[in-house]
Order: sequence, then structure tokens, then C-alpha cells
Amino acid sequence: EIKEFIKQFDVKFDMFSKINVNGDNAHPLYKFLKSKVDGTFGNFIKWNFSKFLINKEGIPVKRYSPTTKPLEIETDILKLLEGK
Repeated sequence: EIKEFIKQFDVKFDMFSKINVNGDNAHPLYKFLKSKVDGTFGNFIKWNFSKFLINKEGIPVKRYSPTTKPLEIETDILKLLEGK
């Protein structure tokens, strides 16, 4: 059902099993990500395509909305790679 839904978005990445990202049963990864970087509307994932920029130590340093296109993050990635 999910694979059919995302066809409209021309998704090309691998799909894995569905997990909870909010609430008491949220996956530990998302609990960690949300604990480090708040979202615009609070400490929850609004939609599955929220994005996080992670530094080389594994710490989330920035969070992006589901509507942010991956190429829009390029400048932030380059700054992080340069140590800024």
C-alpha cells in the first residue's frame, strides 16, 4: 500500500518496514533525532519525509521539513563537511 502511494512522488530509495516515529512506541532512532533537533511545530515528526542532517559524530545538527528538496540541503552539507 505504501509503495503504491509513493509512486506519485517518483521515489527511488529503498523502502523498509514501517515503524512508529511519534508517541510511546516511537523507534529509538527517532526518539534520539527528535531529542536533539526540534521541528518547527514541536518535537514530533509531521510526515515521513522529514530530514535530518547528522554530523560525523552521529549527532543531528539540523532538521528539514518534509517538503524540503534534498538538493536544497547541499549548502548545509558542504558547510558541515568544511567544519563550519
